[in-house]
Formats: sequence, C-alpha cells, structure tokens
Amino acid sequence: HLAERKGVDAAALAGSGPGGRVIERDVLAAIATQPKLTPVAKAMMAEGGFAVPAQGSGPGGRVTSRDLVKEGETGRGGAEERGSSEAAARVSLPASAQSPNLSISQSPISNLPSADVEVIAVKGVRKVIAERMLQSLQTTAQLTLNASADARALQALRKRLKESPEALGLRGITINDLVLFAVARTLPAFPSLNALFTGAEIHQYRSVHLGVAVDTAKGLMVPVVRDASSLTLRQLSTEAKRLAAACLEGKITPDELTGGTFTVTNLGAFGIESFTPVLNPPQVGILGVCNIQAKPTEVDGEYKLVPHIGLSLTINHQVVDGAPAARFLQALGQAISSIDLLLAG
Repeated sequence: HLAERKGVDAAALAGSGPGGRVIERDVLAAIATQPKLTPVAKAMMAEGGFAVPAQGSGPGGRVTSRDLVKEGETGRGGAEERGSSEAAARVSLPASAQSPNLSISQSPISNLPSADVEVIAVKGVRKVIAERMLQSLQTTAQLTLNASADARALQALRKRLKESPEALGLRGITINDLVLFAVARTLPAFPSLNALFTGAEIHQYRSVHLGVAVDTAKGLMVPVVRDASSLTLRQLSTEAKRLAAACLEGKITPDELTGGTFTVTNLGAFGIESFTPVLNPPQVGILGVCNIQAKPTEVDGEYKLVPHIGLSLTINHQVVDGAPAARFLQALGQAISSIDLLLAG
C-alpha cells in the first residue's frame, strides 16, 4: 500500500473517497505536508517500517536516518527499557543506510581473541570528526572534480624563495602556502563557491575566510585564516603556520576553528595523486591538493614531461553546478601556473 510504503498513518487521514475511504489522493496530500528527507532517510523509507517525525534535526529541518530510528524507538513505547539490545537488533535497515551512529546490530566480534584487540573509546575530537563526517555525507550531494595545473612556475618560485636572503623572511614559504594564496585570490571571482548553505538559504561572501586542514595527533582540525583574500603571501603563510602550530600544541581556540567559507586540505606530501575531500558543512566547497608528478605535455610542438600538481575539488551539488566548479578549477590552474604574475598583480 502507498501509505505504508511512505510511512503515512492512513487511519489518521480524513478520506475523500466514497464512503469516506482514504484514497491515493489523500495519501499524496499527506506526503506533501511532510518534512523533506535526507537521501539516506529516503532509502530507509523505501524499505518500509518507519514513521516520519513532524520535525527533522538536519539542515533546514530535514529528517535524517537518526530521526527515523529515534521515532521508531519512541513509537515502541519503551521497548528499549525492557530489553534495549534485543530491540535494537530487530531494527532492519537497508545497507545504504547503515552507519556507526545508528542503533543497529553489527557483525559479531566476540569470537576474536581479546588479547589481540585494543578498545579505543570514540570521544573528544575524534567523536566530533566522526559525527561531522557522517552528517556531511548524509545531508549534502557531494561531487568531486579532478584536474591538474602546470607546476613549473610554482616550483621555480619556491626555489627562489628558499634561496632568498634570510633577512627577507621568505625562506619558510612552502608550496602549500603558494597554493593557499592562489585559492584566496581566485575565489572572489566565484562567489557560488565561497559560500555557506543553510538548507534554506545560500550565503555568499565577498571576503575569503580560508579553512586549512591540519593533521594532529588528536585528529583533523581546520583552523580558519580570516580575510585570506586581502593578505599578502608572507602574511598568509605566517598566519597559516601560527594556526597549525596552535592546533599541534593544543592551544587553538574555538573561535579560530569556526567561520570558514572554503577549505583547503593537502595530501600531496604522501604521494596522493587524487582523492575525494569531504565537505565541511555548511561550506559548499573544499579543495584537495595532491602531489606533483610529471605528465606528458605539448610544449612548442613537442611533447615533454612537465610537472603538474593535482587538484581535487568537492562541491555540494545541491547549490553548486558542475560548470561553475570546473571554471573555478580552470582559473585556479591558470593562477598556479602563473603564480609569479599573480604575486605581481
């Protein structure tokens, strides 16, 4: 039945059919008034057995998979108090909807030797990361575009900076700093990417507040370089290093971890050629910086091996189309390949 598949309580509807019977039109009208569901929640509803709550906890009031499970637990009238583990084990979810945050049974592990396992509680920064990554994938339509940029000018400038007089204070500027500078100067021309999506509104920003992913012993942290688009290369490099050091030393403040409009994460040092960065909601874009590798490129009518740096851009396809994202990657590639001219501008 349509009502059962869609989680609509037919008994609660006022039927408009003959003799007051509930017909398809009544069910469709009820569905239209229900809150929107995340993709995972929709998959769960398609399997049946779940009721849609009146209000969701996701962005814009969307109903998430957790909301459906919670609603089901509430509807069982305290079944968990009489045997929560047995009740949770009876919840049947589609494979696409299963996640560590849901009260579902998982593969038994009790037959593994206890001496071979170290149990680590998921708490603190790791718990926050786990929750945010799952929320990101459940509530956004993520699409990743991969490209590369000619890195000859990038490497040449880095070499000059490294060999510059110590008094200039430029020796510590890295390839990553140069990429951050190129991103900060390119983004203002693409406001749809320098934005936040609340679920009901898109907030586009004139200034670039650049999140920079930092790998720490406690997990990934993303401090924010404020007004990065107005900083010089030296200023941006200095601030990025200060924030990274604060993360590594455990001295970063909550304010320094919030307010970003776009994020850059770099795995190039590990030899990664391309990857799929996960969005940092409510941001709608994140750039993954990959390694530099030689690629056959036509130069003056001949093919030569030219160093290229890999770029992986993930967008929220709900609010950012593929073409604008591709144009941003193209413009960023041009900025990187002409980084010396960008600095002169």
